[in-house]
Amino acid sequence: MNKLFLSLGLGLAMLTATAQSPGKPVGGSGPMISVDKESHDYGTIAKGANGTCEFTVTNTGDAPLIITQCQGSCGCTVPKCDTAPIMPGAKSTITVKYDTNRVGAINKSVTITSNATNAPSKIVTIRGTVEAGETSPASPVKEASPMAPTEKH
Repeated sequence: MNKLFLSLGLGLAMLTATAQSPGKPVGGSGPMISVDKESHDYGTIAKGANGTCEFTVTNTGDAPLIITQCQGSCGCTVPKCDTAPIMPGAKSTITVKYDTNRVGAINKSVTITSNATNAPSKIVTIRGTVEAGETSPASPVKEASPMAPTEKH
């Protein structure tokens, strides 16, 4: 009799497990984050150049995605994200501004914190190199010759 109950219990458990799709919570997938790129490469840019780039976030889940915070890895990397809910299938843009007055290699990260079920803490990176601009020696100031005629405008 115990074997019968054990067999029935195992059979019921197997039926229940196969009825649910693997990896999916019972109520749906919830909010899910997808980013258009994992990294942005500035390449080689000049000192003082525009250090702005964008990442596009899409909610691929079935519930509103809420980004609660975007945090740069240092003060030279400033992300700006919208905290309004992103509906399923909708997109939002995260703008990242890097301080290009700092010469040298760029290898920074931005952490996107949200209620996403697949990646509640998503990290994207920026990279590249900021080169110092060409510095030309100060050109001598031309002085007008006392004998030269003056131009009238």
